[in-house]
Amino acid sequence: MTRKPVNAAAKEKRFSLHWGSGVIAEEVQIVTPFHRPTIQLLKFTDGPAKGSEEIRFCVYDHRGRFQRMPCIIDTSDLPKLRAELGKAPRLQRLLSRLAT
Repeated sequence: MTRKPVNAAAKEKRFSLHWGSGVIAEEVQIVTPFHRPTIQLLKFTDGPAKGSEEIRFCVYDHRGRFQRMPCIIDTSDLPKLRAELGKAPRLQRLLSRLAT
């Protein structure tokens, strides 16, 4: 069976905020019993924030729906989140600036 090539743009996750919209350049996520804590690197491509990048700490439910609630991470889940962060070098580099 031959596989069709996947269109990269189709996989691209987008966001929209009051000060601009764009793409999620990098994302790390873990699954916990209650939700999916997520860290995203947002790259603005439109609006007043065009050309800038921001980090968003957010939560998705187990069905993959974005939740408008605080991102709460159990301290016992930090090693899992740190391991995932190793897969997102730009996010890891930016977040390391918080601790130094």
